[in-house]
Amino acid sequence: MEAIHRHSLRLLPLSLSLSPKHLILNPTNFSPISRPSISLKSKPFSSSSLVTKAGWLMGLGETKKKPTLPDIVKAGDPVLHEPAREIDPEEIGSDRIQKVIDDMVKVMRVAPGVGLAAPQIGIPLRIIVLEDTKEYIRYAPKDEIKAQDRRPFDLLVIVNPILRKMNNKTALFFEGCLSVDGFRAVVERSLSVEVTGLDRNGKPIKVDASGWQARILQHECDHLDGTIYVDKMVQKTFRTVENLDLPLAEGCPKLGVS
Repeated sequence: MEAIHRHSLRLLPLSLSLSPKHLILNPTNFSPISRPSISLKSKPFSSSSLVTKAGWLMGLGETKKKPTLPDIVKAGDPVLHEPAREIDPEEIGSDRIQKVIDDMVKVMRVAPGVGLAAPQIGIPLRIIVLEDTKEYIRYAPKDEIKAQDRRPFDLLVIVNPILRKMNNKTALFFEGCLSVDGFRAVVERSLSVEVTGLDRNGKPIKVDASGWQARILQHECDHLDGTIYVDKMVQKTFRTVENLDLPLAEGCPKLGVS
């Protein structure tokens, strides 16, 4: 689930929400690299040693490739529209599952988003991660934070989550999704939920959530059942992010607690 910001910075990843001066490279900050001279008379040399030195001078050979993160899968890929499979508790501690979790957390934070499900990086497993920080929240208008009952919470990793709605109270707010980039729509969600499952160490976990955290949990758990938010949206509210602040069409339900 995307981190939604309603003002001018809402469309930028937080890492880019800086003043232009932070994005300009100052040539005066760079000094020329002095290259050691190679004396061909000092001692015999072989063609292989010369290649090695040339490689070092050009930055080749010793450089290591940075590990690449998985891409976020976009709507239309079958993995987003089919149920994910449960994970055997004995598998959770494996290197494979731990790497999936690590990748999910990194992808979510880089995006940036407040939640991610394993199918969103192309892996049909029942894992969700979520996190909402003070940094994300401070970009949202205060009246919106209050209306959405949005509070920061630490990183949560839940394997094989089971979600239960705690009451019949619901709220309508705009949602975004990293797999449906560039669009928003109003979705009705329960105000209070309980989610049980296993943490990344395979130990039981239970989360009682309300407000915006409850919305994030429902959004991510939907992904595990092959459902994305557009399957549940109020259709006439679907819009591009550029039109997010336009008034709702006639006949659309009012935003807020219903």
